Amino acid sequence: MKKVAILLIVIVLFPIISYSQNIEDLEFISPFHDGVSAIKKGSQWAFINAEGAIVVNFRDDLVETKSVDGSYPVFNNDRCLIKQKIEGIPYYGYIDKSGTTSVTPQFLNATNFNNNSAIALKLIKVDLGENGLVGKQVYIYKYFETIIDLSGNIKTVLTEEETIGLIPKNFKTPLAITSKFISEILIATKSKDNNLWSLKKID
Repeated sequence: MKKVAILLIVIVLFPIISYSQNIEDLEFISPFHDGVSAIKKGSQWAFINAEGAIVVNFRDDLVETKSVDGSYPVFNNDRCLIKQKIEGIPYYGYIDKSGTTSVTPQFLNATNFNNNSAIALKLIKVDLGENGLVGKQVYIYKYFETIIDLSGNIKTVLTEEETIGLIPKNFKTPLAITSKFISEILIATKSKDNNLWSLKKID
């Protein structure tokens, strides 16, 4: 009888002990968005589910979003913004809730997803040919605002190309995004010349 009681305790309590998780010394705990909550420890963020289990481990590349509750990373449409510096320049991409990179960092700036779409600044490299004096290829860089899908593919181009020129290695401040969602199918874009707005309907 004693052995049966011990066996029952092991069977009942072991799963509870195994799956319970205490997370201590947190500096911030966000409200839940898209089924997960962001938690901060030091300079790193992680995500937990509704049961308190960590679903995305602590990392330092998650992008914070400002809200009335504070500034913290968020998931929308199963995507969270990440930032990676390449040759000193920050590029933006996305991860999914497993922590896997779903869109490789490649945009000069990007928004959170809304109704399975996001706004991103797409960078393009234009080959100007060879410089005869130094014998090297010469490039300039341009960008334009786009709407992307969950895989990072361009769905719609929102603005005309803007020339950056040669991107310096200290290009640290993200370029501003001038477009915004005002409904699930309407995008408003502000002109850089006269600050007037235009509307575009998307599918």
